[in-house]
Amino acid sequence: MRNRYLDLLRAIAIVRVVVYHSTGWVALTIAFPAMSVMFALAGSLMAASLDRSGPLAVERRLRRLLPSLWAMSALAVPAMLLTGLAWDWKILYWAFPLQDPPANGWGSMALSATWYLRDFLWFVLLSPLVLPVFRRFPKLSVATPYAALAVITLLGLTPHAILRDLALYGGAWLLGFAHHDGMLRRLAPRRLLGLAAALGTAGAAWVLTHPGPRGFDLNDIPLGNALWSAAFVLVVLGFAPAAGAARPSRLVTVLNARALTIYLWHVPIIVAVTRIGEAHGLPVRGAAGISWRFVVIVALVALAVALFGWVEDVAAGRRPVLVPGGRPRRPAVAPVSPAVPPVRQLSETVPR
Repeated sequence: MRNRYLDLLRAIAIVRVVVYHSTGWVALTIAFPAMSVMFALAGSLMAASLDRSGPLAVERRLRRLLPSLWAMSALAVPAMLLTGLAWDWKILYWAFPLQDPPANGWGSMALSATWYLRDFLWFVLLSPLVLPVFRRFPKLSVATPYAALAVITLLGLTPHAILRDLALYGGAWLLGFAHHDGMLRRLAPRRLLGLAAALGTAGAAWVLTHPGPRGFDLNDIPLGNALWSAAFVLVVLGFAPAAGAARPSRLVTVLNARALTIYLWHVPIIVAVTRIGEAHGLPVRGAAGISWRFVVIVALVALAVALFGWVEDVAAGRRPVLVPGGRPRRPAVAPVSPAVPPVRQLSETVPR
């Protein structure tokens, strides 16, 4: 049974990501730290998959993750090769992004959101090894990525982007493990809120004293981001209601069934719309610029979902549909044959 509350959180997260990238509103990163929430939800679902299927869960997760990237790559890679991207073996990262796949000038910005798939891929691959360790040493396991990020930040280290992101989002992924195992639910509410308050206060203090180039945008302040996000995840998952059987709204269903398509395509659409607007002298900032761009962006994202969303259905083993969440078709009812007369009546009608 699907957890409709987790579906709702994921839907809010994907909408928040699109709105933030479309508007640049810094407050959204604080009000709803979407990326950490998405990693926490994915961690919870990954733990559930490992419990059901063991190591085969990795293959199933990759099978659902990669086809949408391949669909985008089928268009983006030839376009970049035709506009100056050098051909070498690293293009294979577009098929299996263990590292950032190569991109040329326009592609570097338009396809920058692929970092999420890179990090997601590493978390999935590491989960069969990390989950048993987490269950044996849960507190130490959760604390490790936050401690690593603190060391990186305080010492001014510049590790590889993958290691940095494992430290930044690893705590959220492990809190997802804790949610699946019921550890957060078993915490007394006062203790859970106290821990969230301590983490949130530490995160807010760091953000306020270490603003980034865009002010208090959490994306520019990794340690503050991780601490604030941990507090947020603790609250939204620690007080999560039990999974219910209520039918979700159609919008929530669509956003969940097409989350990866929306995530992959919204950034290139935003970049294209902005550049076209600038080239034609249209405002792209301020209330007027944000308003018209957002309407066009939403329309084009909906078009991308219609054109490429079916790939997520195929990857999940579902029947491809244009808009998910419709009522299942009822099987045709065979016509009812007339009742057979009782034997006595039948014998009475047979000629002798």
